[in-house]
Amino acid sequence: MESRQKQNRLIKGRSLAIREKQLEENHPDVAASLNNLAELYRVQGKYEEAEPLYLRSLAIREKQLGENHPDVATSLNNLAGLYRSQGKYAEAEPLYLRSLAIREKQLGENHPDVAQILNNLAELYRVQGKYTEAEPLYLRSLSIREKQLGADHPDVAQSLNNLASSMGSPTLYRQVSDGMKVELIECSNSKFAL
Repeated sequence: MESRQKQNRLIKGRSLAIREKQLEENHPDVAASLNNLAELYRVQGKYEEAEPLYLRSLAIREKQLGENHPDVATSLNNLAGLYRSQGKYAEAEPLYLRSLAIREKQLGENHPDVAQILNNLAELYRVQGKYTEAEPLYLRSLSIREKQLGADHPDVAQSLNNLASSMGSPTLYRQVSDGMKVELIECSNSKFAL
């Protein structure tokens, strides 16, 4: 596994090197390569390596594409995800909120990308035990995904799993319909099936 991860880092690093050599240093494609390499580092738990790449990618995108571009929202979301992984919740929240505002403005309030940010922000609140803040975001994310993607889409399953994970909150349990409760229980049970 480690050799495959190393190979992935080398490939993404080479892609970045080529783009930096052939394109301007602040080209949006360089930002994309920086973001991809940073994401690989984040997934591998190499947070110190990921953060400067995310920050550079964000800076390039803001400068070249404008502060309200959907790619800026992606960079903000990914950097927030890094901070959430590190337990830096206070740093993650404003990034998620800004990413959400950009996506709602650029893509509309019912776009699947908006649902993803809502889900990520809800997860941030859930891991902090802030169920009151998380619940409406989970429910809105689920609603968007069901309407836009269909009830059987994998992203709907993700929303159901996340709702099930926060079912310890009595408020959420009361808000969810009986049919949804059955789906959540089945989804939660299948999470542990072999």
